[in-house]
Amino acid sequence: MNIFKNFTKTAIFFILFSLLQVSCKQSWLDEYNPASRTTDNYYSDPTGYEGLVISCYPLLRDITQQRQLTLKGTDIFTASGWGGIYYKQPNQGDYGNPLDQYDIRFNSSIGDLQNLWDLLYREINRCNAAISRSEAVVGMDATKKSIRVCEAKFLRALSLFYAVQQWGDVSMPLEESISGSLASPKTAAKDVYKQIITDLNTCVTTLPASQSDVGRVTQGAAKFLLAKVYLTRGWNYNNSLGGTASDFTSSLLLCDEIIASNLYPLEANWNNLWPIHNKNVTAIQPSMATSVATCNISKEVIFAVQYSNPAYYYGDGNTDPAKGLIGNNMHSQFLSGPSGVAQAGGATQFYSKLQGGANLPTWAAYRLFDPKLDSRYEGTFNSVCYATVAQTISLKNNTFSQNISISYKIGDTTAITMPWNVPVTLASQRGKNVPGGTKNYTVSNCIDYVGYDLITPTQGVVDNMFWATPMFWKFFQPGVSYNDGFSTFNDPLFRSAEIYLMAAEAIVKGASGAKLGTADVYYNKVLDRALGSANAGMSPNRAANPELGGDPITNVVSYRATPANITIDMILDESARELMGESQRWYDLKRTGTLITRASKYNPWTGYGTAGKSLVSAIHNLRPIPQGLVDVTNPRIEQNPGY
Repeated sequence: MNIFKNFTKTAIFFILFSLLQVSCKQSWLDEYNPASRTTDNYYSDPTGYEGLVISCYPLLRDITQQRQLTLKGTDIFTASGWGGIYYKQPNQGDYGNPLDQYDIRFNSSIGDLQNLWDLLYREINRCNAAISRSEAVVGMDATKKSIRVCEAKFLRALSLFYAVQQWGDVSMPLEESISGSLASPKTAAKDVYKQIITDLNTCVTTLPASQSDVGRVTQGAAKFLLAKVYLTRGWNYNNSLGGTASDFTSSLLLCDEIIASNLYPLEANWNNLWPIHNKNVTAIQPSMATSVATCNISKEVIFAVQYSNPAYYYGDGNTDPAKGLIGNNMHSQFLSGPSGVAQAGGATQFYSKLQGGANLPTWAAYRLFDPKLDSRYEGTFNSVCYATVAQTISLKNNTFSQNISISYKIGDTTAITMPWNVPVTLASQRGKNVPGGTKNYTVSNCIDYVGYDLITPTQGVVDNMFWATPMFWKFFQPGVSYNDGFSTFNDPLFRSAEIYLMAAEAIVKGASGAKLGTADVYYNKVLDRALGSANAGMSPNRAANPELGGDPITNVVSYRATPANITIDMILDESARELMGESQRWYDLKRTGTLITRASKYNPWTGYGTAGKSLVSAIHNLRPIPQGLVDVTNPRIEQNPGY
């Protein structure tokens, strides 16, 4: 007997009979909510409302991972491929990334612009829901509810701050959107700043100094953001922000309050802010969890986007279905990977995890450091590469052939890139890949960072030992699979080192009442931490003209600040060294009015523009409104000037 066949016939009969019975009682179009659960009654319950506020946090991950708009087109990060420009061989490639070149491709159709806009306004709407629905919550402690409302106001203020810096006059919805309206009216930038400041002042007086849940907004975070908002408004971009000189004093006052609280002391060792990792692959690497155990609890960090505390903040649009989380991808966003010699690809190798990024430090970025005195140079860049597999390579087909083979075992040095101020002048100190070289690994001078010049107008150099720039490895976390983005390193969005530099900037701009002294005192606090106790007080040197490869290495300038020499440019140099890769650079240049001068001077693609004519101009201090928004709004949202 075919039991399955008989069962199937019987099951089909009962299903059809049941459907007919239901259709007689209720229309298929009628909605039925057996639990009688709605957003109104769910979010009015304390548990449901807590969930609503918590849901405002995960989008910070997506927002802060839109790094192309804050790194590219600046003075310290660019796209690769500019060797042809440097060697005056533009036929080798005239085009980099439009965010660097600011050419005709820099327009409203750039996908990164649409992504950031959409994420910011999703966050704003979610925060608006938490703010407006708080009035209906019953049975919740009033103090706790006020704190949760201020968490949402802080996150809304942060999103509006990003938006108004990027686009100027922007939409500013302050109520939850539950309709299908296509209207998106602009609000003047000065009024957006006024609302942000109003919200943050409420946060400062309401939020506690600490919270039991790691990663929630605190009073210190609100003060930090408010200080930066005042600092930005004080510069009063194009007289459009409603700022005055008193804003600089307001910013300084908040910076001094944060410093005086002693809640966020500078780490004694700058490297303790980043995951533990060892250059040599034969050295024992810490586990994924232990590598971030120190940096993720650093007291210097005032507010961080959470990745190691998923129980509190589950992500949206998660790419890891097993865990339902978004991980930090900072480790994979920067070019300049390892040497290709004796390197294994795939998901488990140490060095290969650093590849796959899109942001390359400019030549000037390396030459802003004193590699001998400043610990941040080797903490930011890894200048030595080691073999991860055993391999024998032949130099027979190299342009500079020596008809030999070199064998490597795991852990052997395969390449070294020398600091800009430590040149190798003798052929015998170089690798065997060049005439007269004696080393079994390549040794590159700083001049080689951009690659080799052509031998002839059409013939390049073949060198299978060549390694160009040092690896950017500040954020690398051992144990993270190749390019998957699931790092558990908490992104330190605000930290106290920046507070000192913000205070210095405010003083240079005329702020009064500084508690620690003149602007150089605040600046040198950050610098001396980087130099370490043994070198504190010394005068480190950077290249006088960091953008010029042919400049003599003896042409240097000190970057220790004094009351007489400190300037905004000097502070921007220090923030580049201290905060490199931490996704705020475009905002710093836009705020200080230095985007055009610094990007065109230090970013090779920006300086080149098109056919050697730099195209960055005042219009680029604002980004174009995303075309996707322009197309769907009714009435049509006004595009920014020049686009």
